[in-house]
Amino acid sequence: MIEIKVPSPGESITEVQIARWIKNEGDYVYKDEELAEIDSDKATLTLSAEADGKLKINVAAGQTVAVGTVVCSIDTTVAAPANSNVKPIANAAETMAKAEAKPAAASDQNVAYSNGVPAPAAKKIMDENNLTPQQVTASGKGGRITKTDVLQSLKLPHTGKQSNIVREKRNEKMTMLRKKLSQRLVAVKNETAMLTTFNEVDMSVIMEIRKKYKDTFKEKHQVNLGFMSFFTKAVTEALALYPAVNAAIEGDEIAYHNYCDIGIAVSAPKGLMVPVIRNAEQMSLAQIEKEIIALATKARDGKLSIEEMSGGTFTITNGGVFGSMLSTPIINPPQSAILGMHNIVERAVVVNGQIVIRPIMYVALSYDHRIIDGRESVGFLVKVKEMLENPVKMLTAGNDPSKVLLGL
Repeated sequence: MIEIKVPSPGESITEVQIARWIKNEGDYVYKDEELAEIDSDKATLTLSAEADGKLKINVAAGQTVAVGTVVCSIDTTVAAPANSNVKPIANAAETMAKAEAKPAAASDQNVAYSNGVPAPAAKKIMDENNLTPQQVTASGKGGRITKTDVLQSLKLPHTGKQSNIVREKRNEKMTMLRKKLSQRLVAVKNETAMLTTFNEVDMSVIMEIRKKYKDTFKEKHQVNLGFMSFFTKAVTEALALYPAVNAAIEGDEIAYHNYCDIGIAVSAPKGLMVPVIRNAEQMSLAQIEKEIIALATKARDGKLSIEEMSGGTFTITNGGVFGSMLSTPIINPPQSAILGMHNIVERAVVVNGQIVIRPIMYVALSYDHRIIDGRESVGFLVKVKEMLENPVKMLTAGNDPSKVLLGL
């Protein structure tokens, strides 16, 4: 019998929450197969089997336990099932990805699997229109609901059917990560002198560069050319000129950094994650793009380590991917500032006395006024704006500035 204990996710973490069991009580599991997901107040990690055998679960999902607690055990004396000839894929994420990639049968798209439970296509339409199975007249075999049934129900007058609407409330326990995040956000508002300054950036030049060189860039570097690398590069250059924006308060002292470890805010299933790109000031656009993709993929798969989310000196968050026009981002402590990007919209602007249409992005810098003065915050944001509107300023040499910037 092998006992599986909760590993330590990192320093200062003393307890975790069993988020969910991937395997069930009594299942036969194989070595390295994922057994459960564990939430801490800093990250999510998985618990893996240390040997082949029968699983015995000691702690139910949703419970909070101390690091080092035995949460399950594996009976290695039990033989593998006779009908099991091949070990399953150890990585649950791969298993799910393969299942999702398999095309659904044509019948699954229109009819329910059984007894009025909607299939994916039918359920999607019902969810979007707040319809319950009781509000849909099923015409399929065995009382099954078809996609056509759902569409037909939407054509009915609201009177009569509306009386069947059920108002429900559902409570879910906060994950440890969400609870810690809420505490940190409130602490930032209460413990810092946070202000936000705004500006706008004409993205015409960068969009033209991307349009002209995106295919060549991808062919050479095997990665797409996005906006985040331009912003990261511009930020590192501006931080060199305004070191207070790259600093942090440590007790009665201000810690200045001669390096730029840039946190990139990523929306993940478990909540907001901020993986860190180390020494971004020394990286090319291609290297930054590759690192962003690698870290974002880990975040969405719940594979980020504590080390990969610790020690950032400045953060960039992009609300524009969700359609945000303008916002005031909250500082990621103990950092002193954060830059918010937003969506790019064609707007009427005045250039040389003429009204023209340009792709404009609003940017916002939230900063801790205790160590960053207004002059520094405004100067920093203006410098970022200048470098984005004229990327040549990020260069040191080269015949064709655009090609040098892209590393072509």
